[in-house]
Order: sequence, then C-alpha cells, then structure tokens
Amino acid sequence: MSSTVKRFIAGVTCPRCAAMDRIRAWEQNGIRYRECVSCDFFEQLPIEDEAAPELETRVNQVREEQKQRDVQPVRILDPGRSDP
Repeated sequence: MSSTVKRFIAGVTCPRCAAMDRIRAWEQNGIRYRECVSCDFFEQLPIEDEAAPELETRVNQVREEQKQRDVQPVRILDPGRSDP
C-alpha cells in the first residue's frame, strides 16, 4: 500500500482562519484535496481532464500597435563588400 504525499503550499492563506503557510494539498483517485493544519478547513476538487484556458491579462495580450506593425526582413550587410 502506497502513502500519499501531502505537500504544503507556500504563501497561501487559509480561507477559514487566514493563517498563512498552513494549507497542505495532495491528489488521490482523481480528486485534489486541500486542508488547513491550524483549523478544520477541508476541500475536495475534481481534477479536470482538459486544461483550463489561460486567463487574458495585460501581459499575454497582443498590443494594437503590434498587430498593425508591418513585418520586414532584416538584411545583414557585410562591411568588407561595397556591393549593395
């Protein structure tokens, strides 16, 4: 019989008691579990097969000026040659 490794999640505060660094998480039989070691908070979340789509943020969006900019190839010049 194998034991499940429970790992603490750094920087997370408990939604019930607001204690920081007290939540530990593990996965077992397709379910993700979280619990607080300071209070009686416990949560079960099903693990989804499909990856959740990435949320749109200002960092991963293409700016309007980048959409409108024309792409041109770069031409490298040899300083030893006088031919254009």
